[in-house]
Amino acid sequence: MVLKRIRISIAKFILPIIHIIFKILKSNTRAINYLNEKKTYSNNSYNFQKEITHLLENKKLIGLDVGAQGGFNSDKFFPQKYNKFFQTILVDPLKDSLENVHSDHTIYKGLWSSKDLKKLFILSKRPGSSSMFEPNNKSFSIYGFKKKDFDLFKVTETKMVECDTISSCLQDLKINKLDFLKIDTQGSEFEILKGLNEYKPLLIKCEVQIFPMYKNQSSWTEITNLLNKLGYIISDWRKIGSHATRTPVEMDMIFIPNFFNELGKNLILRNKNEYICLMLISGQIRLLKESLKILNLESLKFLDNLEDKFFN
Repeated sequence: MVLKRIRISIAKFILPIIHIIFKILKSNTRAINYLNEKKTYSNNSYNFQKEITHLLENKKLIGLDVGAQGGFNSDKFFPQKYNKFFQTILVDPLKDSLENVHSDHTIYKGLWSSKDLKKLFILSKRPGSSSMFEPNNKSFSIYGFKKKDFDLFKVTETKMVECDTISSCLQDLKINKLDFLKIDTQGSEFEILKGLNEYKPLLIKCEVQIFPMYKNQSSWTEITNLLNKLGYIISDWRKIGSHATRTPVEMDMIFIPNFFNELGKNLILRNKNEYICLMLISGQIRLLKESLKILNLESLKFLDNLEDKFFN
């Protein structure tokens, strides 16, 4: 405890000096972004493969990746050493985007709140930004794009694609539960979440845009309100890209069952081991320990002295 106080005192003395140096070099923002990234991924240095193997007992977590260009967990939301613990389902209406990508199941459809045919706006110069909604060039400068780059968002083709719901697609695959859901679909996240129906993931990673990049897309608050009603709570968010505002205009929000209400509590109690695994995999160690206490669930021995490096 004494050593910790000494380290804190030294840091308090040094930080103002470092701040002045970065200010002179006009590098404050870059330094802060770098340190924030290191902080966000600080728990990645742990290796929980042994503990997860024991908890899952030869079962696999079911992971659905919607907007899966590059493959499952291609954005390295969690360390790729944990990919092997998932049975993966990849979804993308553009077949070319999933060529040479391994997956247990692949769905070449769009996802929506109902079965439908929807127009897909394809951006050949920036295929990852193709969307069911037309780009809104009025917002590009808020995302830090210069006018010379606006052409990247030019719609080069439109295509009618078959759409279905998450629940219908999983039922067709004879999959009766879902543990991890990632949605990155450039504006259609709200409509896709409405199609969950009886499926209740233990961890949801969903891209949201505070300033809409596409015309007529749903507000990000509709996403949070919907998931709140379904028994979820926000446990983390990670900024995406540049922004002209003081807060990110686009981010990945992480939702877990709300252990303070009956919907979330019951979901965790029915899937305790899977919940623990996903919290470890996503690096949410302190919150995992606190939530187990709140739910009066017995902690695991290896968790007792495990430090959450995010808070150092």
